[in-house]
Amino acid sequence: MLDSKMKWRYNQPIDDDKSSLLEDLDISPLLKQLFIQRGVTTNEEVQRFLSPQIDDLHQPFLLKDMEKAVQRVHKAIQNEEKILVFGDYDADGVSSTVVMLKALAELGAKCDFYIPNRFTEGYGPNESAFRMASDQGYNVIITVDTGITSVHEANIANELGMDLIITDHHEPQTNIPECFAIIHPKCSPSYPFKELAGVGVALKFAEALLGYFPSQLLSYAAIGTIADLVPLFDENRVLSYYGLKELRATTDIGLKALIQVCQIEDLDEQSIGFSIGPRLNAVGRLQDADLAVELLLTEDMESAMEMANEINKINDERKKVVQRIVSEADQIVSSKPERRIIVVSNEGWNQGVLGIVASHLVRKYDRPAIVLSTQPELGVVKGSARSIPAFDLFEGCMRMRDLFTHFGGHSQAAGMTLPIENVDKLEFQLDHILTNEIDEEDLKQELEISGQLNIENINLELIRDISKLAPFGMKNPKPVFQIKEIPVDIKRIGSQKNHLKMQFRKSSTRMDAIGFGWGDVYNQIAPQTPIKLAGELSINEWNGNQTAQLMIQDMKIDEWQLFDFRGKRRENIIPRFEEDAIIISNQVENLVSEVSRVSYNRDIIDEYDKCKTVYIYELPKHLDDLKYVINYFQPKKIVACYEVESSNYLFAFPSREEFVWYYALIKKQGSFYIHSYIEPLKQHKGWNDDKINFMSEVFSDLGFVRIEDGKITALDKPPKKDLSESTVYQSRKQQSEIEKQLYYSNYEDLRKWFMGCMDYLENPREEVTHGI
Repeated sequence: MLDSKMKWRYNQPIDDDKSSLLEDLDISPLLKQLFIQRGVTTNEEVQRFLSPQIDDLHQPFLLKDMEKAVQRVHKAIQNEEKILVFGDYDADGVSSTVVMLKALAELGAKCDFYIPNRFTEGYGPNESAFRMASDQGYNVIITVDTGITSVHEANIANELGMDLIITDHHEPQTNIPECFAIIHPKCSPSYPFKELAGVGVALKFAEALLGYFPSQLLSYAAIGTIADLVPLFDENRVLSYYGLKELRATTDIGLKALIQVCQIEDLDEQSIGFSIGPRLNAVGRLQDADLAVELLLTEDMESAMEMANEINKINDERKKVVQRIVSEADQIVSSKPERRIIVVSNEGWNQGVLGIVASHLVRKYDRPAIVLSTQPELGVVKGSARSIPAFDLFEGCMRMRDLFTHFGGHSQAAGMTLPIENVDKLEFQLDHILTNEIDEEDLKQELEISGQLNIENINLELIRDISKLAPFGMKNPKPVFQIKEIPVDIKRIGSQKNHLKMQFRKSSTRMDAIGFGWGDVYNQIAPQTPIKLAGELSINEWNGNQTAQLMIQDMKIDEWQLFDFRGKRRENIIPRFEEDAIIISNQVENLVSEVSRVSYNRDIIDEYDKCKTVYIYELPKHLDDLKYVINYFQPKKIVACYEVESSNYLFAFPSREEFVWYYALIKKQGSFYIHSYIEPLKQHKGWNDDKINFMSEVFSDLGFVRIEDGKITALDKPPKKDLSESTVYQSRKQQSEIEKQLYYSNYEDLRKWFMGCMDYLENPREEVTHGI
């Protein structure tokens, strides 16, 4: 048995009410199922999904205050007023800033940008920056990807006589800023789609300002939309779909340099999520984000390559910083009492990477995590939080809004500032909410399974069919499928052997499964064991050959497993301590492990509860004794780690004729010392010491002879008995059979024998089939 790391949630099969949906559409049954799982249930919706059109985008003037904002910007351009674009330091904020600047530049505006320093100014607009902008003669400030919580800063702008236009997509709070205009989907009752990224809102504003749809800005829209993890459906799907096309053919100097430095060959949504996005984010995490904006604005290739390489170095440094803080945070977590919420803080932690650290803690501990950097001189802590699907972090923290100086975010992520003395209160109150409102099982991260597939049905055509749903992202995840098969080969790969590769063959189909970071489970998988794997299908190309492969996200084994360590060094097999395990041994006092130990005595065994793992340390005296052990404990893991020092099975058992000949010799001689006859018997009959001594003991046991001080004497009128009546004879014969069955058998036969010991097989009932 091997437990999964996540809680698997299966999408249900199509029921009768939905079986007729999409029936007249020429798509595969698999694709039909995946569409229905996504709520795409009409032919028209399928066509829009498979072939999104720019015309599917909603009109920008449906956004509240759009008309008003456009008029103000055009007036500012006409009057040569200075406009400041106030952005954010993440990839969405940088992309939004570039979109707005390029649109304003095309209109001939006198404009510049400002992105606050994460470390000296914190998140979002601030009074000092606004006052500086006023001093520099700016009349209009346009925020992008920020500002919806900036109530105080809006008042400052009003006080200074500046018109503030907020464009944002983050969650509005109770108090909305009083400013010239707010362009925000969630503040616009007439706007149909509420899930645009910050760059999506900026693009809407750019379109309204320019009077046409600026397709040349779609590359930046794709970067911000995908990197910010907004749901990739409706407008976001259109923007990312066409944005990726634009990005693949881009002539923008900064983007070309960044793509080259990232060494991207096949540019897709993963290229943004794992290469482009993290590098743009890294600049603002470790220093001033202006470098990222300047890269995307430059028109000089030499400068672009210098900046792109500098950004790449910053990203490498960011990785090292994250690794160090993660290690320190893990130590803090292990030293604290276990709670439903993780709150860790430390002076000197880089605020820019705390969200990444929080994500690590969530994945490792299956708990919401808040990671804070302490600033004793100011008496505050600043940091980031990440949550689990079952807990709405934004709603939970809003219940204790008075603890924060600043707070913002959404259900799964947030940023915050609060007084140092409020940290313990925050931890206590959130732990109370999680303890009383969230079940323990719900804390475990979920893995959504789209369905089950058989190995023989997996091929390149199937994978290409699934790829029609791309670009994948939030609310349109890449489908995860379950397979259940016995691998023909398993091995650890990688320089540190920390990855896993499995190979499956069925009929004419061959498929590999790759598990990055799964190398540690190699020793937890026994041969001939059906494994349930959950993962994404992909195409592996090597030397021009394409093969199907599964990228493992999780795995589990429901059946019991047999681990065969017969004849191996047991001190390396039995752990010092293991919960829910027991060792079976004839002599338990000499074992060095702290695992519970018990002999084959049935009365003692009956005092124990059932356990998950049984280590068989020594062979039983009777096969029925071991059968009783297995039947009683019903383990999910049997570890055969016994040895045979002097084999009975390999002992050449005397034939009946040899017994007759030896007994006749004893009667003829009357009596003799056995040791004096051993050498002659070895030479004459080819017997060894063990054989001679064994036959002598059998005759003594039957009452045929008497043995005293090594002298054997034939008795007068011995009883008439068969050799099989000797307990010595039977014991040796029985031990020979035990060794034959339990020690010298092959793995498959041994496994079958243990299966026969159980009242149940792997599963008494056929499991429910989920999905496809």
